[in-house]
Amino acid sequence: MPKLSSDLTGTINHKLAATSPSGIRAFDRSVSNIPGIIKLTLGEPDMNTPEHVKQAAIKSIQDNDSHYAPQMGKPELLEAISKYVERTRGVKYDPESEIVVTVGATEALASTLFALLNTGDKVIIPTPVFALYFPLVAMTGATPIQVDTSADGFVLTPERLEEVLQKEGHGARAVLLNYPSNPTGREYPQETLAGLAKVMTKHHLYAIADEIYSDLVYGVKHYSLTSMIPERTIFISGLSKSHAMTGYRLGYVAGPQEIMSSIGKMHAFLVTTVTDNVQAAAVEALNNGQEDPVEFRKTYEKRRDFVTAGLRDLGFEMSTPEGAFYIFAKIPESFGKDDVKFATELAHQAKVGVTPGSAFGAGGEGYVRLSYASSDEDLHEALNRIGKFVKELNN
Repeated sequence: MPKLSSDLTGTINHKLAATSPSGIRAFDRSVSNIPGIIKLTLGEPDMNTPEHVKQAAIKSIQDNDSHYAPQMGKPELLEAISKYVERTRGVKYDPESEIVVTVGATEALASTLFALLNTGDKVIIPTPVFALYFPLVAMTGATPIQVDTSADGFVLTPERLEEVLQKEGHGARAVLLNYPSNPTGREYPQETLAGLAKVMTKHHLYAIADEIYSDLVYGVKHYSLTSMIPERTIFISGLSKSHAMTGYRLGYVAGPQEIMSSIGKMHAFLVTTVTDNVQAAAVEALNNGQEDPVEFRKTYEKRRDFVTAGLRDLGFEMSTPEGAFYIFAKIPESFGKDDVKFATELAHQAKVGVTPGSAFGAGGEGYVRLSYASSDEDLHEALNRIGKFVKELNN
């Protein structure tokens, strides 16, 4: 294997070198090789992609749909996304100028942030939250401002946002909001979102709304900033969670034409275009798969109720998740706030993998995230193992 020439040592992007890898993935890798471990670490649905969606992808390949697609997305997919958002949010986005199809919601976020931000800008990010946000913002030269929401039930209140902006307002350009939230599963009530919308409007901010889990909510209604302040909202979503299509890498971003032209340009620089057969599958999912997430929701809700009840019986504290497929649980008091130690010992001694809460930013210390997007058998066994671990811990 070649060894880098000594005169090239250190010739790299220093911002990237100073950025830590994803704590979620790093911890998952550190425990994945433990023999017999049950992993509840990643947000990976155990469901299969619906058959009719798979057949659409297969047909695309059989039809030799193998040439460059339009950079912003196939017209039929852009139209399907436009109809979906209008149906669910009441906002009509022009398929030709206000929507971009991306390689997952991750690329949608990257294209948005790099199109929007400049060195010295700030992005307000309620935490705990999906840790990818922090390095992406930092790589643009902007600064992520973490707002610990743990004292407010893991929800950013309008009052708290106003307080933060009074302190950090100079240079603030956007609020990046994820709901239902990864890792807490919390949703935002309509009145809270309306209050946040007023604050963002007052301070001339973009709202970057990551709503990738919005089709997976339980017992509550999902409200969207897109419906309230479409003139300043950049809406991000995809099909990874709603249709169990994580490996297809299909996301999208929508917003006013003036900013979407820049986001589309950044997207084109990054990836050129999205894979043809993936877009064909997405058209089928959006046009004919509206009931697919309904069946998934029923399964996830049943698992959520089982795992939350089991963990509470073992002495864990948590808010009941209202969406997504995660539980954010406070670790036993005997571990204090050392969630990394707790998760590490749980993995090695009980052979159950969970993610330390500190990987999700300020306010996550002392918690662990468990994904219940796993089989019923694995969840039952995981609870048995956690119970034995906690019992030995308390003896």
